[in-house]
Amino acid sequence: MKRRPYLITGVLMGTLLLLAQGCMRFRTSDQEAVADFAMGGLTLIPHRLAIGHRTMHYMAIGAPDQPTLVFVHGSPGSWDAFSTYLKDSLLRERYRMVSLDRPGFGYSDFGDAVGIQQQSELISPVLQQLNNGQPMYLIGHSLGGPMVIKLAADNPDLPIRGLVILAGSVSPSDEPPERWRYVLDVPLLRLLLPGAMRPSNHELTLFKQDVITLQPAFARVTCPVFILHGDKDPLVPPPNALYARRMLVNSTHVELIWLKGANHFIPWTRYNYIRAVLLRLDKP
Repeated sequence: MKRRPYLITGVLMGTLLLLAQGCMRFRTSDQEAVADFAMGGLTLIPHRLAIGHRTMHYMAIGAPDQPTLVFVHGSPGSWDAFSTYLKDSLLRERYRMVSLDRPGFGYSDFGDAVGIQQQSELISPVLQQLNNGQPMYLIGHSLGGPMVIKLAADNPDLPIRGLVILAGSVSPSDEPPERWRYVLDVPLLRLLLPGAMRPSNHELTLFKQDVITLQPAFARVTCPVFILHGDKDPLVPPPNALYARRMLVNSTHVELIWLKGANHFIPWTRYNYIRAVLLRLDKP
């Protein structure tokens, strides 16, 4: 009889853990997303691309012969972090827009996160498939910031004509050690992390080294780069933006835009400002 309270507690904790795994995945099913866009008269098209034993999932909207905006989310996250941009009528008039699930998130093999080099090897075929001969622009938020730098450096044959880095984490000296992440990444403790927090924590442990090995990629970026950063960002310190500007030595144009009073979540809190930058990308 004395064991019953412990048994009940164990069952409750296990149930809560399972519920947390299901409700914190930060993703929307294709069916729900397509229906949501259809309510506004918009046609959202889901895509899945098999790359070896992996799958890359992304959403696209707009005419296939237009210049392309490619959105890359942070950690954790998924393509729908940029759903408001994909619905925007001004952007749709000018661009085909694509938002992808980075490896390990959304429906790109959820839970199986990898380092930045492998991510580039998985995302690059998506960019190759999207190549329609028109200009392509990559937009990355937070951990998506270093990702777009890596993608531009690794794909010199693609017509990548501009990058937009939103609160990008790119500076080794400003990346916090966060040693506790390594503790939580051991197999048994990893199981305690709910939903998308598990692949997020794993890729962030890898990123501690990735942010160092990323450094040579900056010099291989030749297209214009717009860096937008909130001067009150508590998660990715503002000096990251200064580091990016300093490292982009071969870019034809680097523009650093400080967003006064803004925190880390600028894709949503400073939407109109960011949209204005996106609308400038294809102008001479």
